[in-house]
Amino acid sequence: MTTFWTNESVQTFAGDRDPVEAIEEAAQRLVLDAVEREWIGPPFDPFDLARILGIDVVAKQELRDARTVPIGGGRVVIEYNPTRPPQRLRFSLAHEIAHTLFPDVAEAARYRNNPESGPPDAWQLELLCNIAAGEILMPTDTLSALRQGELEIEHLMATRREYGVSTEALLRRATKLSTRPLAMFAASRTDPQKVTSGFRVDYTVPSRAWDPRIRAGHRRPADTVLSECTAVGFTAKRHEDWSAGLHAIEVQAVGAPPFPGQRFPRVLGLLRPHGVRGITETDLVTVHGDAIEPRGRGLKLLVHLVNDKTSNWGGAFARALRDRYPIAQDDFRDWVREEPSRLRLGETYVGKITDDLYVATMIAQHGYGKSPGPRLRYWALRQCLTTVSAFASEQACTVHMPRIGAGQAGGRWPIIRELIEETLTRHGLRVTIYVPPDQNIQEDAAEPALTLGI
Repeated sequence: MTTFWTNESVQTFAGDRDPVEAIEEAAQRLVLDAVEREWIGPPFDPFDLARILGIDVVAKQELRDARTVPIGGGRVVIEYNPTRPPQRLRFSLAHEIAHTLFPDVAEAARYRNNPESGPPDAWQLELLCNIAAGEILMPTDTLSALRQGELEIEHLMATRREYGVSTEALLRRATKLSTRPLAMFAASRTDPQKVTSGFRVDYTVPSRAWDPRIRAGHRRPADTVLSECTAVGFTAKRHEDWSAGLHAIEVQAVGAPPFPGQRFPRVLGLLRPHGVRGITETDLVTVHGDAIEPRGRGLKLLVHLVNDKTSNWGGAFARALRDRYPIAQDDFRDWVREEPSRLRLGETYVGKITDDLYVATMIAQHGYGKSPGPRLRYWALRQCLTTVSAFASEQACTVHMPRIGAGQAGGRWPIIRELIEETLTRHGLRVTIYVPPDQNIQEDAAEPALTLGI
């Protein structure tokens, strides 16, 4: 961890990892686990999430916003002011839920608007909780319409009001979805009490098409366009040179609520380079066909999903794969027989079937048979896809699969697709999804029923 991060709670939480990456991953896992437990959206209600997590939420009008209070036994309660505007209330509650991701949350009360209650670098903890709140309020499967659109700050502010989410949550979500070359940034004044202060970049979020590689702590001078955002909601635009190799980039900025106890707003916004092309949807294509006969030349990796209770394949696609390539099932059984503990969620076995075909068997379904809810485990699927990504990148394979997890396993395809994009196509891999000719190729046709069986 760089010396930029000095807060003790942050250091304890992240260890040697980048704190921004660590909090994103923790918040994403929290969200995916909650979706498996029937947290439904959009919009995703943080009050309902608190109920799922077993966190009591208590209204107290004397508070300015919200706080997380220890109640003994390692547990906390979240108190909030119910008179705050709905958008601010939702963000405050999501922010407090984010505090529970830190191992020392039950050691002392956390007040969002009382800087005297914590150390001088408490803003770092607040920053990470803001990031996690964005992941909570706008997780996967929200605002997919932003995927290919040109993003302008004023239009996004109107969208923010329409959906009742924070500016930070919306900008992070829009950037992650976008196929355009852009990046989101969050910045603060180095002296938050002076209007003439310079700025510090707290973090950036790259789109799938461009990463500016700006480190946390990067400084901007006082005459930057960011200085024009002197109040919450003020926007500004200009072309600026940000660093070597980042010349005349378009900067779109907007003022956001300041950290507790600070006078001037934080500044959020978008960076857009010149001369950089966006990515095309050919990175992930959906066709009518049979995944067992993957198309194209060169090395191919066929990906499918099984459960964690038996090494015998019983799902429809797995059975068809076994019938076409018996060696694939035999090799998987041998792999499990050698070490039975391998048959657990998140594990992946890759075997070579022919000279140009590998099969990746991902264990991401919990059990089999009828179930009142989905058997797919999204976080296990994410781990498996990460393994697939590393193998396919190393071997220079194209990746082929049916709509994994969206049939008998009961997962939601829009969420699964985004996990595929995050782990595979974002890393330059070409992925082909095969849908049987008698099924609708539109993504909303892949939504499962509530009661499932294998």
